Amino acid sequence: MKHECSFCRIVEGKIPSFKIAENERALAFLDIAPTAKGTALVIPKFHANDIFGVTEKDIEAIGLLIKQVSEKMRKNLNANGVNILNASGKAAQQSVYHLHFHLIPRFENDGLNAWPFKKTLKLSQKEFEKIAQKLKE
Repeated sequence: MKHECSFCRIVEGKIPSFKIAENERALAFLDIAPTAKGTALVIPKFHANDIFGVTEKDIEAIGLLIKQVSEKMRKNLNANGVNILNASGKAAQQSVYHLHFHLIPRFENDGLNAWPFKKTLKLSQKEFEKIAQKLKE
């Protein structure tokens, strides 16, 4: 490995972690700075900076692990819901440059707010159409 990445070191077993699930391409482990009890991270087992550095097959394996861990949070932790959060790129406030998804188990009246912003944009029909067309290309 040519770079020093804490998540790569977790995959390699060089940094201890509380692993909770894995498959051929992805690993889930408990977050050591949790937002809620049981907060987990799901990462690819190889280094990829962000969502733009993985293949569809990789994201499929990551997504399956996200689904499995989310189900376990609901069944085994009695979570009422789960937030799945990712930041890809500096503009999105990514702080650890190894693709990762936060899985935060949610409970009624837990006091957490995953959507702290109140700003919404007012767009015209024409603007929506233009954006939709660009994203279809």
